[in-house]
Amino acid sequence: MYFWMIVWLVTYVMGAVRYELYIAHMFQQNSYKPREYREWMQVHSNIGRLLGKCLYGLISIPLLWTGSIVCLVIACLMNVMTIWVNKPRKAKKPLVYTPRVKRMLVTTAFLYVLGVGCTVLTGMIRGALAEDILRIAGIVLLALFVLTPFLILLVNLVNRPIEQGINRHYINDAARILSQMPELKIIGVTGSYGKTSVKYFLNTLLSSQYNVLCTPGNYNTTLGVVRTVREQMKPFYEIFICEMGAREVGDIKEICDLVHPGYGIITSIGPQHLQSFHTIENIIETKFELADAVPAEGRVFLNYDNEYIRNHKIEKQVVSYGTEKTERKEGQIDYCAYDISVSPEGSAFKMKASDGREYEFHTKLVGNHNVQNIAGAIAVANTLGIPMEKLLYPVKQLESVPHRLQLVKQGNRILLDDSYNSNKNGFKAALDTLSMFRELRILMTPGMVELGAKQYDENKEAGVYAADKCDYAVLVGREQTRPIQEGLLEAGFPQSKMIVVDTLQEAFQMVNAIPNERQKVVLIENDLPDNYA
Repeated sequence: MYFWMIVWLVTYVMGAVRYELYIAHMFQQNSYKPREYREWMQVHSNIGRLLGKCLYGLISIPLLWTGSIVCLVIACLMNVMTIWVNKPRKAKKPLVYTPRVKRMLVTTAFLYVLGVGCTVLTGMIRGALAEDILRIAGIVLLALFVLTPFLILLVNLVNRPIEQGINRHYINDAARILSQMPELKIIGVTGSYGKTSVKYFLNTLLSSQYNVLCTPGNYNTTLGVVRTVREQMKPFYEIFICEMGAREVGDIKEICDLVHPGYGIITSIGPQHLQSFHTIENIIETKFELADAVPAEGRVFLNYDNEYIRNHKIEKQVVSYGTEKTERKEGQIDYCAYDISVSPEGSAFKMKASDGREYEFHTKLVGNHNVQNIAGAIAVANTLGIPMEKLLYPVKQLESVPHRLQLVKQGNRILLDDSYNSNKNGFKAALDTLSMFRELRILMTPGMVELGAKQYDENKEAGVYAADKCDYAVLVGREQTRPIQEGLLEAGFPQSKMIVVDTLQEAFQMVNAIPNERQKVVLIENDLPDNYA
């Protein structure tokens, strides 16, 4: 009996730890923000996922109370099942064991020990039988296990004063470092999409003449910027490119209050992260927090191809950029890309300098929105003193940002990998790029998420838009992609060329099975983030 009790305890702890690590991963995926995490939990598919991960634990503990060895063995098997369903899987953004995560896990363990310890101690003081103490301890363990998704919110609340103190120390230290570099030019980059691409493009172009530091990867939160400054900023840097991400109103202002940008570029505004922003007006307000922070003598670079940006007037020195389609409709743009062409080798386009001279640029990147982003980077670089002729070679050397309409030649087919977090405008831009190819055009997508109440309508609209842009549509997830299916069919897309599968692996198998009428171009549009996959 005692042997099986020990086996039960060991397997229970292993299952509980794995479940807690999964919850911690999801909390981290939601930027440690309680409101966003609660909204994630309320999504129907996530409720089912959470239930599936704790179901066997719900069965295990009642079996433990029976006192039967047979039931105890079955309870151990239930714990093994809990371990199995919570086994770590390959994630796009794995759980990072930051000091904050480690503190959260330690506090969680402390609450477990405290809850069970108090139960046992109370039972012993009252002279309860060991069997009764065990039963009550089982109830406590069951409650803690089931409430793990909510327990992490309590842990976050308990640790909050510590986290705030630590964060404040790091922020003050980063502010001190920046204050010692008064000649440093700081460029803020934000947008609903395109900001990471523009950041890397700008880094390449400016590095042809300046010593440049930019925030790496997805370090676009306040603490990501703080970490970049504290770990990488050196006195010889002349320019700091600071990507600024946001999920709530005030997020960009918080970063600006730290770095005090002298220049700002707003790449785009669209209905992304509506689940946390709730309205497009909140998104516009948040993105323009960057423009508000730029001083009167600075410059704000605005993408006039984006109607939300173009129609939002500000009292700052504005440098506009965009493409000829917008210029024909709206009037002159300061930096306009025109005569855009696309091939399997990349894109070509022309731009004029302020003196009227025309320059033809070539890039390995494809798509109007990539050209648009390059135009923004050229606008900033040229404004900061790099002549247009000196930007021709750096533009040619630009590399695709991984998973952002990245052109990949794979055997006898071409992949347009646009799998990083899709949005409506980005989806349409990628489809426009796909439509420009003469090869067999295949769309592969699971649709878009994190769009709140607009998710169904936005996905259906994407389906309608895709109908004449692709020859085949391979849709991943039967329920997830139902709005896209309806949109495609409504727009007259042949049902025989619409393929619905359950997994990405099946999708690639079906792409391979499509007859080789001609070379295939496959647009991979979005890959669901870990907290939705």
